[in-house]
Amino acid sequence: MYELLLPLMKGFVTSGSLIIAIGAQNTFVLSHGLRQGFNGLIAMTCSLLDTLLIFAGIAGMGALITNAPYMMLAAALFGGVFLTVYGLRALRSAINPKPLNTEGSSLKSRTSAILTTLAISLLNPHVYLDTVVLIGSIGGQYALPERWWFAGGAALASFIWFFSLSWGAKKLAPLFKKPVTWRVLDTLICLMMWSIAISLFLLAYRLVSAGF
Repeated sequence: MYELLLPLMKGFVTSGSLIIAIGAQNTFVLSHGLRQGFNGLIAMTCSLLDTLLIFAGIAGMGALITNAPYMMLAAALFGGVFLTVYGLRALRSAINPKPLNTEGSSLKSRTSAILTTLAISLLNPHVYLDTVVLIGSIGGQYALPERWWFAGGAALASFIWFFSLSWGAKKLAPLFKKPVTWRVLDTLICLMMWSIAISLFLLAYRLVSAGF
């Protein structure tokens, strides 16, 4: 059982490190959480969508990487570069923090809330990079059943994050009006992104050294 908890925690940390980066999806969830407008429905839609993409990515990428070591190398290098750039963006935001703008009209119905959430999520290429490509490639390094525990941990992080962000928005509102809050958050994001990037580069190095 202990061996299964390790991939579960790795999936949780990996997914959590990726999804807390402030982007279009998180800004949308937070802004409507501040207004308390369909915030639970929006959080559920984001979480379920992430879960579907995570499991699809691990199912497809996992099988592909297992049978093609060079794909694991490519995924490790791509993921390392991607997270390095992601970390640099977070560092830039930490140096020049800006308060979140939550102005705008509330959604009018449950249908509009779901459709708008899906549009903001699915039209953002980072959603696919984070869930299908990056989390899928990392989870694909595990054999069964550890691979699905990794996926479960990644999905759990998504649920906890989106619902915490949505339901806690009212209490967090004063903090998010201060640029220093974003400086601290983006600094932590940068460090987490770079730590995962280093682990992927080390994996790539081991693969090259072993001659695949």
